[in-house]
Amino acid sequence: MIDPSPSHAVLREFFDNSALAWGLVACGVAQLSKLLIELIVHRRWRPAVLVETGGMPSSHSALVTGTAACIGWTQGFDHPTFALATVVAFVVMYDASGIRRAAGYTAERVNALPADLWPDPYEKPLKESLGHSRLQVLVGSMVGPAIALPGLVLVGSPLHLAAAISTAIGAGLG
Repeated sequence: MIDPSPSHAVLREFFDNSALAWGLVACGVAQLSKLLIELIVHRRWRPAVLVETGGMPSSHSALVTGTAACIGWTQGFDHPTFALATVVAFVVMYDASGIRRAAGYTAERVNALPADLWPDPYEKPLKESLGHSRLQVLVGSMVGPAIALPGLVLVGSPLHLAAAISTAIGAGLG
């Protein structure tokens, strides 16, 4: 039975979760790279891409593959938790390139219909950029482990990083 008032330090365990931390970092790097791609390819500064869905690369793919790779690295690639993380990653990536992309195409077609077709015209057009192309998902799925595994191996968890910084600052002051 699970104790409703755990005696262990929940926050400490949360910040010591390397797989979660590096998966989120990979997601953030993928999302930030969209801004860089927007600058280089389209030659415009559009910070809105940081909070939009869709685009190159898929940050959701980076999140789930980075997290799965860290779980495999720490728990073992034969561990059931890695198997679960991998299955979830495949579902997320399939959804991004299949179902969400199809919903975006449908929204595009609905938005192209004449406004007088509707008894009550809608205020805002439907969001069209929902999913990803297979290439965007593939690139995101490679960004995830490429960011997460070196971070896991070289830095460790956020708790390890904080301890290292604290030690470095303490050594510099003393």
